[in-house]
Amino acid sequence: MKPSLLITESVAENKLADLENSVQVTFAPELWEKTDHLLEVIQTFDALLVRNQTQVTESLIQAAQKLKVVGRAGAGLDNIDVDAASRHGIVVSYAPTQNTNAVAEFTIGLIFALSRRISSADKDTKKGGWKRVAFTGVELEGKVLGVVGLGRIGFLAAKKARALGMKIVVYDPFSQNFSERTEALDAKAMDLEALLASADYISCHVPETASTKHLFNKQRFSEMKRSAFFINASRGGVVDEEALLGALTDGALAGAALDVREAEPPTAGRLAQMDNVILTPHIAAFTKEAQERVEEDVLKDVLAVLGGGDALYPANSPAFLRRDNVAPRIHV
Repeated sequence: MKPSLLITESVAENKLADLENSVQVTFAPELWEKTDHLLEVIQTFDALLVRNQTQVTESLIQAAQKLKVVGRAGAGLDNIDVDAASRHGIVVSYAPTQNTNAVAEFTIGLIFALSRRISSADKDTKKGGWKRVAFTGVELEGKVLGVVGLGRIGFLAAKKARALGMKIVVYDPFSQNFSERTEALDAKAMDLEALLASADYISCHVPETASTKHLFNKQRFSEMKRSAFFINASRGGVVDEEALLGALTDGALAGAALDVREAEPPTAGRLAQMDNVILTPHIAAFTKEAQERVEEDVLKDVLAVLGGGDALYPANSPAFLRRDNVAPRIHV
């Protein structure tokens, strides 16, 4: 009997066809919204494939009596309790690098859109306007980009911005390659307060953890230039949206672009009514190329683990991965 795979969020349909010979697939892209039902049905599945909406909690993991592997089609892991998965013998595979370029390019796109007021000009022109002077923008060359979080995406976004003639300042107390990356960018390392005070653009590239929750709050926004633009294409929880709204309303910031929100999907609010705010539905990683890479590599890992092999991109701890037998427990 073929092993069973549950998919609770969207994937390319051609990928599903490729799986038919290896696994029995249940494709339920809306199931992530039905937590109670998911807890019931997960009990019979050997594998689970998610994106960022499905909350793979310890409760879900405990209910998943046959589960051997969780595939996360993306780089972030804040919706998966990886420690709990490891305790229950479940391999977690993800895609740490496959969407890096897509997110970095999208970040640059948001910087351009804010600088040249592209979204507002588009809306006004489609309504019959032709207000050329009203949409006067600013150029990027010579401006300072402050990168908060110099991981793969932050580094590549900064590298692209550097090619546009921007000056780079960086802050990241956790990056393992911080010195090398800072040198490669010809960037200046700063503490967070100094970076916020000096940057014309602040781009956030940090994971959501206990230490980064509401990293950008009322105090942090008050430290930025009134002419500065704020960009977040990382995780919504690192921004206090009420504080951001206050800063924008008071004119303490020139504008903001958010691809991620504190609650996803968000409820309608005042941010959506502001002309100097760009809101997108968590699409930074959604290019055809990136999603093909992500889905292909994660599904390969899922099939490998189901076949008794190892994942190429495991998120579990090294101690878990060094074990002689990483097969999960199976309740009878």
